[in-house]
Amino acid sequence: MKGRTIILDHLGDIEAAALMVDGKLDDLLVDTPEAARVGTIYRAIADRPVKGQGGMFLKTPDGSAFLRQIKGLSPGQPLLVQVTGFAEDGKAIPVTNKLLFKSRYAIITPDAPGLNISRSIRDEPERDRLLEIAHDAMDGAAYGLILRSCCEGAESEAIAEDIEAMLDLANAVLNDESAEMETLSEGDGPHVLAWRDWVEKAEIVTEDGGFEEHGVLDALDALAQDLVPLSGGASMYVEPTRALVAVDVNTGADVSLAAGIKANMACARALPRALRLRGLGGQITLDLAPMPKKDRRPFETALRAAFRADDVETTLIGWTPLGHYELQRKRARAPLAEVLA
Repeated sequence: MKGRTIILDHLGDIEAAALMVDGKLDDLLVDTPEAARVGTIYRAIADRPVKGQGGMFLKTPDGSAFLRQIKGLSPGQPLLVQVTGFAEDGKAIPVTNKLLFKSRYAIITPDAPGLNISRSIRDEPERDRLLEIAHDAMDGAAYGLILRSCCEGAESEAIAEDIEAMLDLANAVLNDESAEMETLSEGDGPHVLAWRDWVEKAEIVTEDGGFEEHGVLDALDALAQDLVPLSGGASMYVEPTRALVAVDVNTGADVSLAAGIKANMACARALPRALRLRGLGGQITLDLAPMPKKDRRPFETALRAAFRADDVETTLIGWTPLGHYELQRKRARAPLAEVLA
């Protein structure tokens, strides 16, 4: 099946959303009822500093949280923080004190004043139109605003409504004068996130049973395996361990001199999707197929291009003395194996 299809359904009682591109599962969002959603905003209470790490543990309604860069913060002090990622079992929730109020068209940035339009929108008349909408909707508010790339060509009324909704939410959260520990805003669930972030034109399926009808359940069965087939008969194994995610690349039956670089380039193209669908992050080590050192630069270029198109923040660290390649990826989602366990 050609084209993009967004399916909003449930896995048992758990809300989920799937993005199929040309009949292949490209992205998957699954709710985590037992964990704090990314984007949740708390009024937290500072608990105790962590010596040597420049951070502090906080108390929140959902358990302990960890905040970096705590200059001027003292134990017992209330502060507003927002969940930035998934907390592994037994670890503190990662949070930031720089809040963002994000929707499909607009992002309100209280700590960064000014009106900004996505740089991917280059048409000057369109930028002028969006700037006019932003000025009218913000109505002199002191907060900053970013208009996202999907605003291009969108209806003025829809953009203005989105800005006003996020502005109202920001005002409600930031002007709450209570000092008690509290959840002030719940993070978005998979169905809202799909509407918010999967903005390219697509068919929308909302009927029950959509996952089975469109092949999502079959794709989930495949994701339960560590093996990821690659082009040209190559393959890679994506195996999460307690310490890191190990990726082993194999050339398969190809015994040509170029087999290693071909398999590694296929790995570079496929790796972001493999990690995204499995919800994997943290330290990632690639045990690549053998290739000459002169081929390392083209591999890095391909890897960097592949992750540039991925939504999850990933840092390319570099080569180890043993010839492995290391990455550091934000834990933005719960591991799929844990969610479906």
